Amino acid sequence: MKNNLISVIMSAYNSEETLEESIISILSQKHSNLELLIVDDASSDKTFYIMSQLKKTDDRIKIYKNEKNLGLTKSLNFLISKSNGNILARQDSDDISLPDRLFKQFNVIKNKNIGVCTSRAYIKKTKKKLPGFSFYLPSDMLIKYKNPFVHGTLMIEKSLMISYGCYNENYLYAQDYELFYKLIKNGEKIFTIREPLYILNMENNISIKFKDEQMRYAKLVRSHY
Repeated sequence: MKNNLISVIMSAYNSEETLEESIISILSQKHSNLELLIVDDASSDKTFYIMSQLKKTDDRIKIYKNEKNLGLTKSLNFLISKSNGNILARQDSDDISLPDRLFKQFNVIKNKNIGVCTSRAYIKKTKKKLPGFSFYLPSDMLIKYKNPFVHGTLMIEKSLMISYGCYNENYLYAQDYELFYKLIKNGEKIFTIREPLYILNMENNISIKFKDEQMRYAKLVRSHY
């Protein structure tokens, strides 16, 4: 059972408006052998209360609370340290996973002997696909200019993630870009499913709120590698 257990990791900060729908989208997955690990990153709203109430309805939920705001990178590494599955999957607290997402990604990793799988996503308001045209271009070329992957759709073998040191805590932002760049640079194959399996919120999320910081850390990734 552990070999098929997927540990879904989610960090939430002031997510009271979107958190319940996001959690339910994971609990409703076709691949039901999962655990959902959520950390409240010192929210000032009802985020932790919502997590606590939903935990009462499903024992697959594990909740944690940071006493002070640590940011996404450290929060995700903490959750990885608490996970029990051999497979890790990401989920953002303002996004939604479609019901077949984990099932289809897990089958790619299991049947194609690939350690990392992502998928395309629908942008929540417009229903546009992301990535768009760039999906058809080689990711090892695109990675030099931008992040060609949707972080929230990441599924990766836990042993592989640990072998690369998990998320680099020197990166407060663009930690996903740094991870993907590192994986590709070292010859790891990342398979992206053509079908969108995720609904991505593009309003008031981290990438929008901290756009300048994201760009600065992205430049740091490119200069480092």
